[in-house]
This record gives sequence, structure tokens and C-alpha cells, in this order.
Amino acid sequence: MKLTFIGTGYVGLVTGACMAELGHTVVCADTDKQKIAKLKKGKMPIYEFGLEELVKKNVKEGRLSFTGLVDQAILESEVVFNAVGTPEDKKTGKADMQYVYRATEMFGKNLNGYKIFVNKSTVPVGTADACRDIILHTSRGKCEFDVVSNPEFLREGAAIKDFLNPDRVVVGVSSDRAKTIMSKIYRPIVRAGRPVVITDARSAELIKYAANAFLATKITFINEIANFCEKAGANVKEVARGIGLDGRIGSRFLYAGIGYGGSCFPKDVQALIQTGKEYGSAFCIAETVDKVNDAQKLRPIKFLKQHFKNLKGKTIAVWGLSFKPRTDDVREAPALYIVEALLAAGVKVRVFDPVAMKSFKALFPDKHLKYAENMYEAVRGADALLITTEWDEFRTAEYPELAARMRERVIIDGRNIFERREAEAEGFVYFGIGV
Repeated sequence: MKLTFIGTGYVGLVTGACMAELGHTVVCADTDKQKIAKLKKGKMPIYEFGLEELVKKNVKEGRLSFTGLVDQAILESEVVFNAVGTPEDKKTGKADMQYVYRATEMFGKNLNGYKIFVNKSTVPVGTADACRDIILHTSRGKCEFDVVSNPEFLREGAAIKDFLNPDRVVVGVSSDRAKTIMSKIYRPIVRAGRPVVITDARSAELIKYAANAFLATKITFINEIANFCEKAGANVKEVARGIGLDGRIGSRFLYAGIGYGGSCFPKDVQALIQTGKEYGSAFCIAETVDKVNDAQKLRPIKFLKQHFKNLKGKTIAVWGLSFKPRTDDVREAPALYIVEALLAAGVKVRVFDPVAMKSFKALFPDKHLKYAENMYEAVRGADALLITTEWDEFRTAEYPELAARMRERVIIDGRNIFERREAEAEGFVYFGIGV
């Protein structure tokens, strides 16, 4: 089928490339002319494992193309996927819908026959109805159309795998015609034995928010257990293993640390809270999750102050800047809050991340911190090492190499990638999260 994706950010680019891989003819359209120019040259605007190869392959085979002519792309497509951003409105906590509604208007103005407008972006309950009204107004009812909710469930760092081998595909429709076409689009996924959940649009919209809020709650719960373990003398790794073996609970998302970040969980939890208020239904658990997670991000600062008393003039090395490994995304990453707090305390900060340094520099220029070429260079002369992202290469760090470069042997392990006994046996003071 001929598909258009409006928006070439993380969701639009990954999903568009994967749809092309399934055999569809895909046009990724964006009003950002510079981004389109780079994509046409094979340069990716984001880092995602396997994405560059997938894009180049499908461009070469003629199934994937890029354009800045959004109107034309809509005219020539059968189904239009809205994949623009829905960032958090910092004043209200609500999802900022201006980009979604702008894309909706463009769809309505260029409606030249029956088409489907698919909200792939994460949008609040009721958005499909709002989009339907906008399209009716802008198209003046000249052609039939359908609005579908088809939320994405892609984990950064494993997005291609998640799309091609999903736990489920959720599709919210209001007509049999739309159901038939959307089923055709996802037929290759169905053939692979993956379930497609067909429901109404409002339920599909809420499924995405409910899923992310639940996972955020699970992370926050184990972090609170970890904080209690530190006081009670228990080990959160053992606790998590013990409860994770219960089939009703499961082991995933039970890794204690310094909180969640990224482009989804923080804004989606906030958006759910605000949407609940609009409907007169309080999300008390989600509100607590948001509050606890904010505090958890700064837990390493507490350990540093506990050990050094006065941080001014100290040199702290930070390993990991992205909110999770295998991505360059630093949105709402704990490292942002930690580095800001360290600088405010008069600390000299040296940082390293395998792929997220460029993204971080946009927020913290060179004059504010020292960006090291590798992880061992980052710890040279450091009074403490602080780990904020669990990149695999950090797990294999050699203690003698660290000891030879650091001024003091102190490790603040915000992701519990090291073992306390090993670190202490090598003469390090070790602070973990609940271990």
C-alpha cells in the first residue's frame, strides 16, 4: 500500500522504514527541509541500532523515500500516519497537541478521495474525535475518511525489533472499512503470529498511556523498595529476583536505579494525570510515581554529600548521559539533573557516553564540562565515578585501570552494574541503589 508518514522523528522514521521493510511503498514527509536533505543523503537524525542500514536498504530497493512536500505526499497516499511529536507542555503538564492538529489540518486540506488518518503519535483520550472534527471542517466534507488510533510501542535501542516482532499491535477503528485496510497493512505481522488488538479509538489511545504508566509504576516501586533496603540491610537484587519469579509479577522492569527518563514515560505519566483531571478522575498512583521518580534521579547527589560533606572543588566523572543504553536520547535523562546539581555545587565534571555526547553538548557546552574521549579518560583525576547509564562497556571496566587514574576510589553506581564485594575488595568505597 502507499503510506505517508508525517514527521521524521524517532517514531516516524523508524516506523516508516519498518513499513517499507514489510513491502509497503512509504514516503516520510517533514516540513523540516534540512532534516529531509540529510535523510536523502543517508544521514540519520537519530541514533537507533540498525536504523541506518534499514533505511539505506529500502531506499535502494525503491520502497522508501523522503520529501519536504507534505501536501503532495498526502495527495498521493492511501493511508497517512501522523507521527509528529506530542511534547509535554511544561506549564500545564498536558500533551502539546499543536503539531498533531497542524498535521490533521494538512490532511483535511489535501483530502482528494477516501483516506485514513492514523494517529501513530501518543495522544490523549478523545484525540481521534477531535481530529475527525478538524478534518470535516478543513475538507468541507467533500470526501469520506476515517480516523484511526494506532499507538506505537517502540523501545529506544530495540525499536526495529519491537516493530517487526511486537508483543501486540493495537488498532482503534470506527468502521469496518478502516478495520479491513489496517488489517491489510499489518498482515505480515499477523502472519508471524503476533496479535493485533482491534478496538475503538478511545480505548486504543488509553492503552498506550495505561501501559507506560504501569511500567513507570513498576520501576518506581522497585526503586522505593531499594531505598528501604539501604536502611533495612536487605539487597534489592535478591528481593527483585524473589518477587520477579512470581508469574503474576514478572522480572522485567524490576531493576533498581536512579529513575526513568526519556521521551515517553515522564511526559506520558504527566499527560495521563492531567487528562484524568479533565475528566474528574484523579490518578493518585501516577501522581506519586511522578513525584518519587523526580527525587530518585538525584539520589547519587545524596551519596556524594554523605561521603565528601563538601563537594565544592571536587572532580566527579559521570559515565552515561543518555536516559538508557543503545540510544543518544538525553530527554529527561537522570544525567541532566545530576550534572546540573553538580555544577551548581561547584563541582568539576568530566563526562563520557558512547553515543550521546553530541546531544548532551547542545544543553551543556564544553565550557561547562569536560567531554572525555573514552571512559578511562573521564575518570582521570576524579574524586568519584558516578554511573548513570548501564552501557555494556561500562560493565567490563577494570578496577586497576580505574584506581590508577582516579584521585580517590569512590564509585556511585546508579544502575547497580558492579558488585559491591568486588569493588570493595579492590579498595573502592561503593554506593549502589539498595545493595
